[in-house]
Amino acid sequence: MRGGDVVVPIDPTSAAFLFAENRQMPMHVGGLQLFERPEGAPRDYVRQMYESMSQVSSIAPLFLKRPTRGITTAGQWVWTQDESFDLEYHFRHSALPRPGRVRELLELCSRLHSTRLARERPLWEAHLIEGLRDGRVALYTKVHHSLVDGISAMRLLQSVMSTDPDEVDMPPMWAERPRAKTRKAHQDAERSVAGVPLDAIRSALGITAEAAGLPSALIKTLKHGLRNETSALSLYAPRTMFNTTITGSRRFAAQGWEIERLRAIGKASGTTLNDVVLAMCSGAIRNYLIEHDALPESSLVSMVPVGLDAKRSGSGSGDGGNAVGAVMVRLGTHLDDPAERLAGIHRSMRTGKEALGSMTQLQIMAMSALGMAPSIVTPMLRMQGIIRPPFNLIISNVPGPRKPMYLNGARMTGTYPLSIPINGMALNITCNSYADDMDFGLTGCRRSVPHLQRLLGHLDSELTALEKAAGVS
Repeated sequence: MRGGDVVVPIDPTSAAFLFAENRQMPMHVGGLQLFERPEGAPRDYVRQMYESMSQVSSIAPLFLKRPTRGITTAGQWVWTQDESFDLEYHFRHSALPRPGRVRELLELCSRLHSTRLARERPLWEAHLIEGLRDGRVALYTKVHHSLVDGISAMRLLQSVMSTDPDEVDMPPMWAERPRAKTRKAHQDAERSVAGVPLDAIRSALGITAEAAGLPSALIKTLKHGLRNETSALSLYAPRTMFNTTITGSRRFAAQGWEIERLRAIGKASGTTLNDVVLAMCSGAIRNYLIEHDALPESSLVSMVPVGLDAKRSGSGSGDGGNAVGAVMVRLGTHLDDPAERLAGIHRSMRTGKEALGSMTQLQIMAMSALGMAPSIVTPMLRMQGIIRPPFNLIISNVPGPRKPMYLNGARMTGTYPLSIPINGMALNITCNSYADDMDFGLTGCRRSVPHLQRLLGHLDSELTALEKAAGVS
């Protein structure tokens, strides 16, 4: 069925992203991928690539969904299918101005990421970009968080790529009849946003039997919080220049580093790869704030999403599998020594994981929702600057493909995530591993986080400092 014949209620979490969105706070996630042209590619290779990706017989239902709300829906958000879908509007071919540096590419992505997606259409866009002077091709995509989350969006894109450079008959991710891997990615994306909140709410209200153990876990976590030993819940975060009202204009910066350099630091210091990522961010943020004479005396706190093997912990629900929780980590920005910052981050992450590891999956979701609640409620009630922030920023590390990937013969050389700054939290750092690299994507409010690109230099300097401190330089 098509158009108005199909009406599907939007789940509470997806609706919350729509309700929270405004001009200053677009609620879409994005991604920037860079590709090398195949050997012997013609001069009009990108034009041919665009035309090939535009020639699809039908569009997957996920990419036809648009939100609707009105009298006929009793004021509630529902999904309907777009009767007048126009692929040329959603998939666009662009070119960079000369000299075609990465700087021009990041400026274009910053502008594209600043504009809200039109709600009278399906909530996604893709831009195929040429004009880089090194000959590479870029693909920038953005998808509203009510449609899919960032991880699902990345998996959707990966599902239409291959590890085989000779495989050249792969449809774009919006095609209705892709291969089985992409069909599964579409199905997972449809479930990803909707599945968590109701379980979390039920467990928080004590409706399920598993939630009966939540009070003791909450007491343990609160004790850590009251001692300023952040775990799953943060009660101490200083105000910083990042924790302010934001504008809708964005700045995006991106760079990758060899992942083996980070692993060597972790091995030498007895810490994890994620600890090293956080330590790089900690040192970079510390130096950036010092530059702006804005470093607080107490440590900044980051919310860090983590995956936990609930079945292995012995406290998982009957479903087993992985549970995703949020750990509040003290970044040690008040410490001058890179080694001390790394060790402190390692202890903070371990404490948080141990706290969540003692809970069931539903309790983990409920506790994470409790820890996140102030960051959601505060901007909605326009109380940023009045009450202390629960944490200062979000730092995410998403595992990506371990082997080089190809899009119809074009080798992907980097993949950089763009995320969502919100009122009261003007900076978001997300990174993902890809093949031999760790690719960082920094998204910030253009006004509240001036000269965001300088953080890239600080990240590079901090990686060198950590290598020296760990004795691996």
